Amino acid sequence: MEAAAAALSTDGGPAAGTAIMTTDSVPKSALFIGTDADGQEFSIGGIAKGAGMLAPGLATMLVVLTTDADVQPEMLDVVLRDATRVTFDRADSDGCMSTNDTVVLLASGASGAVPSAEAFGTGLTQVCAELARKLIADAEGASHDIAIRTCNAASEADAETVSRSVARSNLFKAAIFGKDPNWGRVLSAVGTTDAAFEPDKLNVAMNGIQICRNGSIGDDRSLVDLEPREVLVEIDLQAGDTEATIWTNDLTHDYVHENSAYSS
Repeated sequence: MEAAAAALSTDGGPAAGTAIMTTDSVPKSALFIGTDADGQEFSIGGIAKGAGMLAPGLATMLVVLTTDADVQPEMLDVVLRDATRVTFDRADSDGCMSTNDTVVLLASGASGAVPSAEAFGTGLTQVCAELARKLIADAEGASHDIAIRTCNAASEADAETVSRSVARSNLFKAAIFGKDPNWGRVLSAVGTTDAAFEPDKLNVAMNGIQICRNGSIGDDRSLVDLEPREVLVEIDLQAGDTEATIWTNDLTHDYVHENSAYSS
């Protein structure tokens, strides 16, 4: 403890981000600078580690967030839960869970800035979203980062359930790895949920091409370009006006190798 304390420094953030890495290939950090109503500046920073087993509930994910804003624990509890709900809780690499899922937020008050809950929450959510995306981008063996956006759902819960069901479909993830815009894999995953929708009104688009229209064949699948790292899958339930996005990645040979070539 004494040796660790002696090594502390005001510019030690990058070193801390590197120190917590396990199977990560790169350290992950994010920073937000904001001001309170009086123009006083405050910052929110964070470091994260995780490259697999990223699933809500218990991920093998560690996140440390810090701020110099003068904010009270009661407010921090509320805004942190709001931020994680739409960021880390919606990063789902492989549907697997571990036992050390932690997000910690520490406030020093050193800046003297007293931001509103709304202003602070906006900045915090931005930092969490950036870190969550970096976790997905560094997922073990992944060759595609996939955003699955379900829109026009009857409820946010329905939208999240549908997106997560697709994200956890190994058939879908393997298809994306093979650069196959197989909308049948998407529909079959949607069909396993209890979300409200009519099969003959379901639309699916990949990277801007609507390949499934009203539950049937849409535009030519060959128009879909799955060469880029980022893939956007849009599922239109035509059942309401809410949406939710889950970030995931494809299932690759490298993922299987990395998780079979060692014993823990």
